[in-house]
Amino acid sequence: MRRNFTSVSEFILLGLTNRLELQILLFLLFLAVYLVTVAGNLGMIILIQVNARLHTPMYFFLSHLSFVDLCFSTNVTPKMLEIFLSARKSISYPACLVQCYFFIALVHVEIYVLAVMAFDRYMAICNPLLYGSKMSKRVCTSLITVPYVYGALTGLMETMWTYNLAFCGPNEINHFYCADPPLIKLACSDTYNKETSMFVVAGCNLSFSLLIILISYLYIFPAILRIRSTEGRHKAFSTCGSHLTAVTIFYATLFFMYLRPPSEESVEQGKMVAVFYTTVIPMMNPMIYSLRNKDVKEALTKELWRKSTFS
Repeated sequence: MRRNFTSVSEFILLGLTNRLELQILLFLLFLAVYLVTVAGNLGMIILIQVNARLHTPMYFFLSHLSFVDLCFSTNVTPKMLEIFLSARKSISYPACLVQCYFFIALVHVEIYVLAVMAFDRYMAICNPLLYGSKMSKRVCTSLITVPYVYGALTGLMETMWTYNLAFCGPNEINHFYCADPPLIKLACSDTYNKETSMFVVAGCNLSFSLLIILISYLYIFPAILRIRSTEGRHKAFSTCGSHLTAVTIFYATLFFMYLRPPSEESVEQGKMVAVFYTTVIPMMNPMIYSLRNKDVKEALTKELWRKSTFS
């Protein structure tokens, strides 16, 4: 892949608004959201590590979802907060590519972590007697390694396509981070290969990972209905409900964002949607899994009680 000549050394991020009073308000709002995101996801990871009751495959995968959400938000939010307050809202060309890389990589890691979590629920509910042996620590480690490796390679491939584009004129990105659709519009070389790759990769991976989730739940729901005890059914529906809520919100926003050709209208709409999945969803996931999950709530209560007792 031969790189075209690029004369642009930095990009200007236009952000969400150019009104000063709104920028200050949005800075405070997203700072609060980011602090809650860090506290929630880091808290979930620590809770799962320190509480022996949560040392199960389901919570092992949930800790990785929290880690990915934390990285996802950290890749975007600090720079967004910086451009709210700085006079020159710039990002260097290399930093822009790095942000693009981590964004694409982490999106693909997250969708396949969600797919792995669906498979885990299938194994737990449809094959409960074999669950302990089939979902061993080694198997779980292998299952979670695949999304990280695949996400890293996909991010590298897509970033190389962007690197191959020439940027020689306008350098204002109509977004609050280096996102592919608005970045492509600034290129002064042919973007057909990049656009095609973006559409095919996004479409195939979103569809394939979603297919894994849907097939898993086609087996899960009848199995739940066959559970005789009311408590057992309620617990199964509770854990699956948390996962399905996270899946629905994340996939709906990604399909809306990426399965459309870049245009002025789609970029503007995409900015609003991007706010949701880069800042709000990473904040919401720990709440979704803790508020609807009895084990997490009991483990959190136990740890807080133990801390207050020893302090």
